[in-house]
Amino acid sequence: MKRIAFLLVTFAIVLAACAPATATQPTVTAVATNQPAATSAPHAAGEFDLNNWDSVLAAAKGQTVNWYIWGGSDSINTFVDNFYGKALKERYGITLNRVPVADTVDAINQVLSEKQAGKDPGAVDIIWINGENFYTLKQANLLYPNWVQKLPNSKYVNWDNPAINFDFGHPVDNLESPWSSAQFQFVYDSARLKAADLPRSYANLQTWACAHPGRFTYIAPGPGGFLGTRFVKGALYEISGGAEQWQKFDQATWEKWSPELWKYLKTLKPCLWRKGETYAKDEAELKSLLANNEVDFSMTNDISGAGTGIQNGLLPKTARAFVFDKYMIGDFNYVAIPTNAAHKAAALVLANMLLEPEFQAAQILPENGFGLGYAIDVTRVSDQTALVKLQDAATKLGDAATPASDLAKSLVGDSAAEYQNLVEQGWLANVLQK
Repeated sequence: MKRIAFLLVTFAIVLAACAPATATQPTVTAVATNQPAATSAPHAAGEFDLNNWDSVLAAAKGQTVNWYIWGGSDSINTFVDNFYGKALKERYGITLNRVPVADTVDAINQVLSEKQAGKDPGAVDIIWINGENFYTLKQANLLYPNWVQKLPNSKYVNWDNPAINFDFGHPVDNLESPWSSAQFQFVYDSARLKAADLPRSYANLQTWACAHPGRFTYIAPGPGGFLGTRFVKGALYEISGGAEQWQKFDQATWEKWSPELWKYLKTLKPCLWRKGETYAKDEAELKSLLANNEVDFSMTNDISGAGTGIQNGLLPKTARAFVFDKYMIGDFNYVAIPTNAAHKAAALVLANMLLEPEFQAAQILPENGFGLGYAIDVTRVSDQTALVKLQDAATKLGDAATPASDLAKSLVGDSAAEYQNLVEQGWLANVLQK
């Protein structure tokens, strides 16, 4: 019990910044259709009372919810289809249509183009979202308002936590509901490298990389390369001496420190794999480079560290995760409902299901393939059966995961959303093209 208590405390610390192998795992095949979203009129004209959850459930029954979601991970796609798809159909009579997108901005552009064309109802019912994509739709007043804290399972969310009620420096304002949490980590093969020899800062990394030329690279920042963007932001934090100054946008701060960031990355460049002439395009490619012994490090946001990669046969069984001593960026991710969503009731039921303790427990287990952390505060769960599932899951991450105490020690929040494009475009102009 001491170990369980420790894990719960450290998980709570981790979540303060930024679906079940043991919990009746469904065995049926996916029910999601993965087809372009239906645009039929909502059930019962979408009529429901947000203050009466039974009316939401009644309106949602028989609807198909079109969930636009990043589709770049086969294991996440399978998790979504098998865990949420089956439960939505069996419990509520809702069909899940998972609509995979290469990058979340594709879903954002769909909503923006529908607005411009005056299309209502639209194709998108709910989006997996955070950061600059949330900010874009919030600025455009295209997000369904005042629903999040009316979900029955919102009671499990610590809305006093700034890491939850702010998304990349911008207030959530009851416009998006959390799904999970994630923190940047590195992955290495313990059969090739000793833990004592791992770099523990960006400065140490530069020294290590130039002492082992060609054995390190990172993911190119930009669409689909969010881990690369996060890696570069962490370097910016260290170079500038802290993370807090980046939580709100300030052009002068950017102009002061961005030249130092580009200087660091350009100094690192000739020491990289292929001398920095090309970079991994996404986590899957970088994971493959590590598995094929072309480089010595990969990157992940997975709460199980290397666990999911090992489970899926993409990494050696000796792969392990670790973090630097500081500046490992973590955050929450969310779901949001566009104002022109055709099936708002079904979207609300899905958002509420994401916060169910049984699914929260399932999502962190490596064998289930999702690999992101809790969005709920486990101390708010009073049902003992649900609490045991959460506790049990927390103890099953295994040796391939970064110790929870290390995650908590190194955790910092992400920067304000305005820096996202500056980092990505600045990297293209000042690093890749130089």
